[in-house]
Amino acid sequence: MTVTEQFATREAVRRAPATQATDAAARPRAAGPGPLAVLADAGLEVPVLGGGVVRHVNLDVAASAPAFEVVAQRVTRVLPYYASVHRGSGYPSQLSTSLVEDARLAVARHVGARDDDLVVFTRNTTDALNLLASAVPGDTVVLDLEHHANLLPWRSRRVVVGLPTLEATLDALDAELARCPAALLSVTGASNVTGEVLPVARLAEIAHAHGARIAVDAAQLLPHRRVDVAAWGIDYLAFSGHKAYAPFGAGALVGRADWLDAAPAHLAGGGAVDAVRVDGVDWKHGVERHEAGTPNVIGAVAIARALAELERLGDDARREHEEALTRRLHDGLAAQPGVRVLSGFDSGVEGRRSDGSGHGAVDRLGIATIELERGSVGLLAAALGAEHGISVRAGRFCAHPFFERMATRSNGLRASLGAGSSADDVDRFLDALARLVADGPAHAYDQSPEGWCPRVDDRPRPRFDD
Repeated sequence: MTVTEQFATREAVRRAPATQATDAAARPRAAGPGPLAVLADAGLEVPVLGGGVVRHVNLDVAASAPAFEVVAQRVTRVLPYYASVHRGSGYPSQLSTSLVEDARLAVARHVGARDDDLVVFTRNTTDALNLLASAVPGDTVVLDLEHHANLLPWRSRRVVVGLPTLEATLDALDAELARCPAALLSVTGASNVTGEVLPVARLAEIAHAHGARIAVDAAQLLPHRRVDVAAWGIDYLAFSGHKAYAPFGAGALVGRADWLDAAPAHLAGGGAVDAVRVDGVDWKHGVERHEAGTPNVIGAVAIARALAELERLGDDARREHEEALTRRLHDGLAAQPGVRVLSGFDSGVEGRRSDGSGHGAVDRLGIATIELERGSVGLLAAALGAEHGISVRAGRFCAHPFFERMATRSNGLRASLGAGSSADDVDRFLDALARLVADGPAHAYDQSPEGWCPRVDDRPRPRFDD
Protein backbone atom coordinates (compact mmCIF):
# COMPACT_ATOMS: atom_id res chain seq x y z
CA MET A 1 0.00 0.00 0.00
CA THR A 2 1.37 3.42 -0.92
CA VAL A 3 1.57 6.32 1.49
CA THR A 4 -1.26 8.01 -0.40
CA GLU A 5 -3.44 4.91 -0.10
CA GLN A 6 -2.66 4.65 3.60
CA PHE A 7 -3.76 8.23 4.24
CA ALA A 8 -6.87 7.71 2.13
CA THR A 9 -7.77 4.67 4.22
CA ARG A 10 -7.28 6.59 7.45
CA GLU A 11 -9.39 9.47 6.25
CA ALA A 12 -12.15 7.10 5.17
CA VAL A 13 -12.20 5.58 8.61
CA ARG A 14 -12.18 8.98 10.27
CA ARG A 15 -15.16 10.15 8.18
CA ALA A 16 -17.14 6.93 8.49
CA PRO A 17 -20.34 6.97 10.58
CA ALA A 18 -19.58 6.67 14.27
CA THR A 19 -20.56 3.54 16.18
CA GLN A 20 -22.59 3.36 19.36
CA ALA A 21 -19.38 3.78 21.31
CA THR A 22 -18.95 7.26 19.87
CA ASP A 23 -22.55 8.15 20.74
CA ALA A 24 -22.07 6.96 24.32
CA ALA A 25 -18.89 8.98 24.66
CA ALA A 26 -20.69 12.12 23.48
CA ARG A 27 -23.44 12.03 26.09
CA PRO A 28 -23.28 14.72 28.80
CA ARG A 29 -21.42 13.64 31.92
CA ALA A 30 -21.50 14.65 35.54
CA ALA A 31 -18.61 16.90 36.52
CA GLY A 32 -15.49 15.10 37.61
CA PRO A 33 -11.70 15.22 37.43
CA GLY A 34 -10.05 15.58 34.06
CA PRO A 35 -6.54 14.33 33.26
CA LEU A 36 -3.92 15.52 35.72
CA ALA A 37 -1.01 15.25 33.27
CA VAL A 38 -0.40 15.29 29.55
CA LEU A 39 0.62 11.86 28.27
CA ALA A 40 2.08 10.91 24.91
CA ASP A 41 -1.16 9.13 23.98
CA ALA A 42 -3.39 12.11 24.80
CA GLY A 43 -6.13 12.46 22.21
CA LEU A 44 -5.31 9.15 20.56
CA GLU A 45 -8.17 7.97 18.38
CA VAL A 46 -8.63 4.29 17.57
CA PRO A 47 -10.87 2.55 15.03
CA VAL A 48 -13.79 0.39 16.17
CA LEU A 49 -15.57 -2.47 14.49
CA GLY A 50 -18.01 -1.45 11.79
CA GLY A 51 -16.21 1.80 10.98
CA GLY A 52 -15.63 5.05 12.80
CA VAL A 53 -13.14 6.13 15.41
CA VAL A 54 -13.39 6.94 19.10
CA ARG A 55 -11.08 8.55 21.60
CA HIS A 56 -9.04 5.80 23.18
CA VAL A 57 -9.67 5.14 26.88
CA ASN A 58 -6.63 3.57 28.50
CA LEU A 59 -7.67 1.64 31.60
CA ASP A 60 -4.70 -0.73 31.41
CA VAL A 61 -2.24 1.61 33.10
CA ALA A 62 -1.31 -0.95 35.76
CA ALA A 63 0.26 -3.09 33.04
CA SER A 64 2.20 -0.31 31.28
CA ALA A 65 1.66 3.42 31.45
CA PRO A 66 2.12 5.66 28.41
CA ALA A 67 4.99 8.09 28.54
CA PHE A 68 4.50 11.53 29.93
CA GLU A 69 4.66 13.96 27.03
CA VAL A 70 7.60 15.70 28.71
CA VAL A 71 9.40 12.34 28.90
CA ALA A 72 8.96 11.78 25.17
CA GLN A 73 10.23 15.31 24.54
CA ARG A 74 13.29 14.75 26.75
CA VAL A 75 14.13 11.51 24.98
CA THR A 76 13.89 13.24 21.60
CA ARG A 77 16.28 15.96 22.78
CA VAL A 78 18.80 13.48 24.19
CA LEU A 79 18.88 11.01 21.28
CA PRO A 80 21.30 13.02 19.07
CA TYR A 81 23.84 12.92 21.92
CA TYR A 82 23.45 9.22 22.68
CA ALA A 83 26.74 7.34 22.94
CA SER A 84 28.39 4.58 24.93
CA VAL A 85 29.24 5.67 28.45
CA HIS A 86 32.15 5.89 30.90
CA ARG A 87 35.28 5.31 28.85
CA GLY A 88 34.55 7.38 25.76
CA SER A 89 36.60 10.51 25.18
CA GLY A 90 34.10 12.21 22.91
CA TYR A 91 31.64 14.86 23.99
CA PRO A 92 28.49 12.71 23.41
CA SER A 93 29.98 9.88 25.47
CA GLN A 94 30.83 12.21 28.32
CA LEU A 95 27.38 13.76 28.15
CA SER A 96 25.67 10.33 28.12
CA THR A 97 27.75 9.30 31.13
CA SER A 98 26.62 12.41 33.01
CA LEU A 99 22.99 11.78 32.07
CA VAL A 100 23.09 8.25 33.51
CA GLU A 101 24.80 9.32 36.72
CA ASP A 102 22.47 12.31 37.11
CA ALA A 103 19.51 9.93 36.65
CA ARG A 104 20.93 7.70 39.39
CA LEU A 105 21.02 10.65 41.76
CA ALA A 106 17.48 11.66 40.75
CA VAL A 107 16.15 8.18 41.58
CA ALA A 108 17.92 8.17 44.96
CA ARG A 109 16.52 11.57 45.87
CA HIS A 110 12.98 10.82 44.69
CA VAL A 111 12.66 7.65 46.79
CA GLY A 112 14.40 9.06 49.86
CA ALA A 113 17.39 6.70 49.71
CA ARG A 114 20.11 6.73 52.33
CA ASP A 115 23.44 8.30 51.41
CA ASP A 116 25.17 4.94 51.13
CA ASP A 117 22.41 3.09 49.24
CA LEU A 118 23.10 1.81 45.75
CA VAL A 119 20.89 2.63 42.78
CA VAL A 120 21.36 -0.14 40.22
CA PHE A 121 19.63 0.34 36.88
CA THR A 122 17.90 -2.81 35.67
CA ARG A 123 15.47 -3.72 32.91
CA ASN A 124 12.37 -3.68 35.13
CA THR A 125 11.08 -4.74 38.54
CA THR A 126 11.39 -8.43 37.70
CA ASP A 127 15.03 -7.97 36.78
CA ALA A 128 15.67 -5.97 39.95
CA LEU A 129 14.13 -8.62 42.21
CA ASN A 130 16.03 -11.40 40.45
CA LEU A 131 19.22 -9.47 41.12
CA LEU A 132 18.31 -9.12 44.78
CA ALA A 133 17.41 -12.81 45.02
CA SER A 134 21.00 -13.71 44.13
CA ALA A 135 22.19 -11.67 47.12
CA VAL A 136 19.89 -12.85 49.94
CA PRO A 137 21.87 -14.93 52.49
CA GLY A 138 18.96 -17.04 53.71
CA ASP A 139 15.21 -17.55 53.49
CA THR A 140 12.77 -15.01 52.10
CA VAL A 141 9.24 -14.68 53.47
CA VAL A 142 6.53 -13.46 51.10
CA LEU A 143 2.75 -13.10 51.09
CA ASP A 144 0.53 -15.01 48.70
CA LEU A 145 -0.76 -11.74 47.25
CA GLU A 146 2.50 -11.03 45.45
CA HIS A 147 2.99 -10.60 41.72
CA HIS A 148 4.97 -13.50 40.26
CA ALA A 149 7.96 -11.16 40.02
CA ASN A 150 8.04 -11.23 43.83
CA LEU A 151 7.22 -14.93 44.20
CA LEU A 152 9.35 -16.80 41.68
CA PRO A 153 12.89 -15.37 42.05
CA TRP A 154 13.49 -16.36 45.67
CA ARG A 155 15.56 -19.54 45.89
CA SER A 156 14.34 -20.34 49.41
CA ARG A 157 10.93 -18.81 50.07
CA ARG A 158 8.24 -19.28 52.67
CA VAL A 159 4.77 -18.11 51.65
CA VAL A 160 2.33 -16.73 54.20
CA VAL A 161 -1.28 -17.05 53.04
CA GLY A 162 -3.27 -13.89 53.62
CA LEU A 163 -6.16 -13.91 56.06
CA PRO A 164 -9.54 -12.14 55.83
CA THR A 165 -8.27 -8.90 57.38
CA LEU A 166 -5.01 -7.04 57.05
CA GLU A 167 -4.48 -7.05 60.81
CA ALA A 168 -4.72 -10.83 60.93
CA THR A 169 -2.38 -11.10 57.95
CA LEU A 170 0.22 -8.89 59.62
CA ASP A 171 -0.05 -11.03 62.75
CA ALA A 172 0.53 -14.14 60.64
CA LEU A 173 3.65 -12.60 59.12
CA ASP A 174 4.88 -11.66 62.57
CA ALA A 175 4.31 -15.21 63.81
CA GLU A 176 6.07 -16.76 60.81
CA LEU A 177 9.16 -14.59 61.27
CA ALA A 178 9.19 -15.38 64.99
CA ARG A 179 8.77 -19.11 64.39
CA CYS A 180 11.63 -19.39 61.96
CA PRO A 181 13.83 -16.34 61.37
CA ALA A 182 14.46 -15.30 57.76
CA ALA A 183 16.91 -12.98 56.07
CA LEU A 184 14.32 -11.04 54.13
CA LEU A 185 10.64 -10.13 54.08
CA SER A 186 9.67 -9.18 50.52
CA VAL A 187 6.27 -7.58 49.96
CA THR A 188 4.40 -5.59 47.38
CA GLY A 189 3.71 -1.96 48.14
CA ALA A 190 0.29 -2.24 46.48
CA SER A 191 -1.55 -5.14 44.89
CA ASN A 192 -1.63 -5.10 41.11
CA VAL A 193 -4.95 -7.00 41.29
CA THR A 194 -7.00 -5.05 43.84
CA GLY A 195 -5.02 -1.84 44.27
CA GLU A 196 -4.96 -2.31 48.04
CA VAL A 197 -1.99 -0.51 49.56
CA LEU A 198 -0.02 -2.22 52.31
CA PRO A 199 1.40 -0.38 55.35
CA VAL A 200 5.03 -0.63 54.32
CA ALA A 201 6.50 1.19 57.32
CA ARG A 202 4.67 -1.13 59.67
CA LEU A 203 5.84 -4.17 57.73
CA ALA A 204 9.39 -2.86 58.00
CA GLU A 205 9.01 -2.67 61.78
CA ILE A 206 7.83 -6.29 61.88
CA ALA A 207 10.72 -7.48 59.72
CA HIS A 208 13.37 -5.58 61.64
CA ALA A 209 12.01 -6.76 64.99
CA HIS A 210 12.91 -10.30 63.91
CA GLY A 211 16.31 -9.43 62.45
CA ALA A 212 15.13 -9.54 58.84
CA ARG A 213 15.45 -6.94 56.12
CA ILE A 214 12.53 -5.81 53.97
CA ALA A 215 12.30 -5.49 50.20
CA VAL A 216 9.38 -3.69 48.56
CA ASP A 217 8.08 -4.36 45.08
CA ALA A 218 7.04 -0.78 44.29
CA ALA A 219 6.08 -1.37 40.66
CA GLN A 220 2.48 -0.33 41.35
CA LEU A 221 3.02 1.92 44.36
CA LEU A 222 5.70 4.32 43.16
CA PRO A 223 3.78 5.82 40.20
CA HIS A 224 0.85 6.66 42.50
CA ARG A 225 2.30 7.37 45.96
CA ARG A 226 5.50 9.00 47.15
CA VAL A 227 7.85 6.41 48.66
CA ASP A 228 10.44 7.17 51.36
CA VAL A 229 13.05 4.43 51.71
CA ALA A 230 14.90 5.84 54.72
CA ALA A 231 11.88 7.15 56.64
CA TRP A 232 9.86 3.96 56.19
CA GLY A 233 12.77 1.66 57.01
CA ILE A 234 12.89 -0.01 53.57
CA ASP A 235 16.10 -1.93 52.91
CA TYR A 236 15.51 -2.59 49.20
CA LEU A 237 13.11 -1.04 46.70
CA ALA A 238 12.43 -2.23 43.16
CA PHE A 239 10.39 -0.47 40.48
CA SER A 240 9.89 -0.21 36.71
CA GLY A 241 9.99 2.82 34.47
CA HIS A 242 7.29 1.41 32.20
CA LYS A 243 4.71 1.64 34.98
CA ALA A 244 5.89 5.12 35.96
CA TYR A 245 5.27 6.90 32.63
CA ALA A 246 8.77 6.12 31.29
CA PRO A 247 8.32 3.07 29.03
CA PHE A 248 11.86 2.93 27.68
CA GLY A 249 13.07 -0.38 29.07
CA ALA A 250 14.63 0.54 32.40
CA GLY A 251 13.92 -0.05 36.09
CA ALA A 252 15.92 0.20 39.29
CA LEU A 253 16.91 -1.58 42.48
CA VAL A 254 17.67 0.78 45.36
CA GLY A 255 19.12 -0.46 48.61
CA ARG A 256 21.88 -1.45 50.96
CA ALA A 257 25.29 -2.17 49.46
CA ASP A 258 26.62 -5.01 51.59
CA TRP A 259 24.46 -7.83 50.22
CA LEU A 260 24.83 -6.56 46.66
CA ASP A 261 28.62 -6.26 46.96
CA ALA A 262 28.80 -9.86 48.21
CA ALA A 263 26.53 -11.26 45.48
CA PRO A 264 27.71 -12.66 42.16
CA ALA A 265 27.71 -10.11 39.36
CA HIS A 266 24.20 -9.95 37.91
CA LEU A 267 25.68 -10.08 34.40
CA ALA A 268 29.21 -11.23 33.66
CA GLY A 269 30.73 -8.87 31.16
CA GLY A 270 32.51 -5.65 30.37
CA GLY A 271 32.29 -2.85 32.92
CA ALA A 272 31.72 -5.17 35.90
CA VAL A 273 35.41 -6.00 36.42
CA ASP A 274 38.58 -4.32 37.61
CA ALA A 275 40.80 -6.89 35.95
CA VAL A 276 40.50 -10.12 33.99
CA ARG A 277 43.27 -12.73 33.96
CA VAL A 278 43.47 -16.14 32.38
CA ASP A 279 43.16 -17.67 35.84
CA GLY A 280 40.69 -15.31 37.50
CA VAL A 281 38.65 -12.11 37.70
CA ASP A 282 38.62 -9.15 40.05
CA TRP A 283 34.99 -7.98 40.20
CA LYS A 284 34.05 -4.41 40.99
CA HIS A 285 31.87 -3.37 43.90
CA GLY A 286 29.00 -0.92 43.89
CA VAL A 287 26.59 -0.39 41.03
CA GLU A 288 29.14 -1.29 38.34
CA ARG A 289 29.29 -4.87 39.65
CA HIS A 290 25.73 -5.43 38.43
CA GLU A 291 25.56 -3.19 35.35
CA ALA A 292 27.79 -5.01 32.87
CA GLY A 293 27.50 -4.09 29.23
CA THR A 294 26.19 -0.90 27.71
CA PRO A 295 23.51 0.60 29.96
CA ASN A 296 20.12 1.82 28.83
CA VAL A 297 21.02 5.49 28.72
CA ILE A 298 17.69 6.54 27.26
CA GLY A 299 15.76 4.45 29.80
CA ALA A 300 17.61 6.05 32.71
CA VAL A 301 17.01 9.54 31.31
CA ALA A 302 13.33 8.75 30.85
CA ILE A 303 12.94 7.55 34.45
CA ALA A 304 14.61 10.67 35.83
CA ARG A 305 12.36 12.95 33.80
CA ALA A 306 9.24 11.01 34.74
CA LEU A 307 10.06 11.22 38.45
CA ALA A 308 10.63 14.97 38.09
CA GLU A 309 7.22 15.29 36.47
CA LEU A 310 5.57 13.32 39.28
CA GLU A 311 7.16 15.73 41.73
CA ARG A 312 5.98 18.73 39.73
CA LEU A 313 2.41 17.43 39.74
CA GLY A 314 2.59 17.16 43.51
CA ASP A 315 1.89 14.30 45.88
CA ASP A 316 -1.36 15.74 47.22
CA ALA A 317 -2.73 16.65 43.79
CA ARG A 318 -1.97 13.19 42.40
CA ARG A 319 -3.58 11.50 45.37
CA GLU A 320 -6.71 13.66 45.29
CA HIS A 321 -7.10 13.13 41.54
CA GLU A 322 -6.79 9.38 41.80
CA GLU A 323 -8.94 9.00 44.90
CA ALA A 324 -11.81 10.89 43.25
CA LEU A 325 -11.63 8.67 40.15
CA THR A 326 -11.23 5.52 42.23
CA ARG A 327 -14.40 6.31 44.19
CA ARG A 328 -16.24 6.98 40.94
CA LEU A 329 -15.04 3.68 39.51
CA HIS A 330 -15.83 1.55 42.55
CA ASP A 331 -19.18 3.23 43.19
CA GLY A 332 -20.16 2.63 39.58
CA LEU A 333 -19.12 -1.02 39.69
CA ALA A 334 -20.99 -1.59 42.94
CA ALA A 335 -24.19 -0.47 41.22
CA GLN A 336 -23.79 -2.86 38.29
CA PRO A 337 -25.71 -6.16 38.39
CA GLY A 338 -23.86 -9.35 37.59
CA VAL A 339 -20.48 -7.91 38.60
CA ARG A 340 -18.37 -8.62 41.70
CA VAL A 341 -15.34 -6.51 42.65
CA LEU A 342 -12.47 -8.52 44.14
CA SER A 343 -10.87 -7.51 47.43
CA GLY A 344 -8.04 -9.10 49.33
CA PHE A 345 -9.35 -8.11 52.74
CA ASP A 346 -12.95 -8.28 53.97
CA SER A 347 -12.94 -4.75 55.37
CA GLY A 348 -10.58 -3.28 52.83
CA VAL A 349 -7.14 -2.21 53.98
CA GLU A 350 -7.83 -0.94 57.43
CA GLY A 351 -5.22 0.59 59.71
CA ARG A 352 -2.30 2.65 58.54
CA ARG A 353 -1.29 3.96 55.18
CA SER A 354 2.03 3.10 53.57
CA ASP A 355 3.90 5.58 55.73
CA GLY A 356 2.32 4.12 58.87
CA SER A 357 -0.07 7.01 59.54
CA GLY A 358 -3.85 7.11 59.68
CA HIS A 359 -6.49 4.64 60.74
CA GLY A 360 -9.77 3.39 59.40
CA ALA A 361 -9.73 4.51 55.77
CA VAL A 362 -9.35 2.18 52.85
CA ASP A 363 -6.12 2.97 51.00
CA ARG A 364 -6.43 1.79 47.44
CA LEU A 365 -4.85 2.71 44.15
CA GLY A 366 -7.01 3.30 41.08
CA ILE A 367 -7.40 -0.39 40.30
CA ALA A 368 -10.55 -2.52 40.22
CA THR A 369 -10.71 -6.18 39.23
CA ILE A 370 -14.11 -7.73 38.65
CA GLU A 371 -15.50 -11.15 37.91
CA LEU A 372 -18.80 -11.85 36.19
CA GLU A 373 -21.67 -13.97 37.47
CA ARG A 374 -22.14 -15.20 33.91
CA GLY A 375 -20.09 -14.97 30.75
CA SER A 376 -16.43 -14.59 29.83
CA VAL A 377 -14.33 -11.67 31.00
CA GLY A 378 -11.99 -12.39 28.08
CA LEU A 379 -14.81 -11.85 25.61
CA LEU A 380 -15.88 -8.76 27.54
CA ALA A 381 -12.37 -7.29 27.40
CA ALA A 382 -12.13 -7.99 23.67
CA ALA A 383 -15.46 -6.27 23.01
CA LEU A 384 -14.54 -3.28 25.15
CA GLY A 385 -11.47 -2.77 23.00
CA ALA A 386 -12.87 -3.62 19.58
CA GLU A 387 -16.30 -1.99 19.88
CA HIS A 388 -15.72 0.84 22.38
CA GLY A 389 -12.02 1.73 22.16
CA ILE A 390 -11.46 0.95 25.85
CA SER A 391 -8.31 -0.91 26.91
CA VAL A 392 -8.56 -3.17 29.96
CA ARG A 393 -6.94 -6.51 30.85
CA ALA A 394 -8.37 -9.95 31.50
CA GLY A 395 -6.70 -12.88 33.25
CA ARG A 396 -5.09 -13.53 36.62
CA PHE A 397 -2.55 -10.73 36.30
CA CYS A 398 0.60 -12.71 37.16
CA ALA A 399 -0.72 -13.13 40.70
CA HIS A 400 -2.23 -16.62 40.50
CA PRO A 401 -2.20 -17.62 44.21
CA PHE A 402 -3.79 -14.34 45.29
CA PHE A 403 -6.38 -14.36 42.52
CA GLU A 404 -7.39 -17.95 43.18
CA ARG A 405 -7.82 -17.21 46.90
CA MET A 406 -10.21 -14.32 46.20
CA ALA A 407 -12.09 -15.30 43.07
CA THR A 408 -14.86 -17.76 42.31
CA ARG A 409 -14.23 -17.69 38.55
CA SER A 410 -11.11 -18.62 36.58
CA ASN A 411 -10.28 -15.09 35.36
CA GLY A 412 -11.03 -11.47 36.13
CA LEU A 413 -11.17 -8.17 34.27
CA ARG A 414 -9.04 -5.29 35.54
CA ALA A 415 -9.51 -1.58 34.97
CA SER A 416 -6.68 0.67 36.16
CA LEU A 417 -6.29 4.43 36.30
CA GLY A 418 -3.40 6.85 36.19
CA ALA A 419 -2.39 10.50 35.97
CA GLY A 420 -3.86 10.80 32.49
CA SER A 421 -7.24 9.34 33.43
CA SER A 422 -10.45 11.35 33.64
CA ALA A 423 -14.01 11.07 34.89
CA ASP A 424 -15.12 10.64 31.28
CA ASP A 425 -12.82 7.61 31.00
CA VAL A 426 -14.50 6.02 34.01
CA ASP A 427 -17.99 6.82 32.73
CA ARG A 428 -17.22 5.49 29.26
CA PHE A 429 -16.07 2.22 30.80
CA LEU A 430 -19.06 1.89 33.13
CA ASP A 431 -21.53 2.60 30.30
CA ALA A 432 -19.91 0.12 27.94
CA LEU A 433 -19.60 -2.50 30.66
CA ALA A 434 -23.29 -2.23 31.54
CA ARG A 435 -24.31 -2.51 27.90
CA LEU A 436 -22.09 -5.53 27.24
CA VAL A 437 -23.12 -7.37 30.40
CA ALA A 438 -26.80 -6.79 29.64
CA ASP A 439 -26.85 -7.29 25.87
CA GLY A 440 -23.59 -8.93 24.90
CA PRO A 441 -21.22 -7.80 22.13
CA ALA A 442 -22.61 -6.37 18.92
CA HIS A 443 -20.18 -8.38 16.80
CA ALA A 444 -19.12 -12.03 16.59
CA TYR A 445 -15.91 -13.20 18.26
CA ASP A 446 -13.88 -16.41 18.16
CA GLN A 447 -11.78 -17.82 20.98
CA SER A 448 -8.21 -18.90 20.27
CA PRO A 449 -5.24 -19.84 22.50
CA GLU A 450 -4.28 -16.16 22.36
CA GLY A 451 -7.72 -15.04 23.55
CA TRP A 452 -10.91 -13.68 22.01
CA CYS A 453 -10.71 -11.94 18.64
CA PRO A 454 -13.34 -10.42 16.32
CA ARG A 455 -14.40 -12.92 13.70
CA VAL A 456 -14.21 -10.16 11.11
CA ASP A 457 -11.85 -7.37 12.10
CA ASP A 458 -12.29 -4.42 9.75
CA ARG A 459 -10.24 -1.99 11.81
CA PRO A 460 -7.39 -0.54 9.71
CA ARG A 461 -3.91 -0.77 11.19
CA PRO A 462 -1.45 2.11 11.00
CA ARG A 463 1.80 1.63 9.12
CA PHE A 464 4.94 2.60 10.95
CA ASP A 465 7.40 2.21 8.08
CA ASP A 466 6.43 5.29 6.08
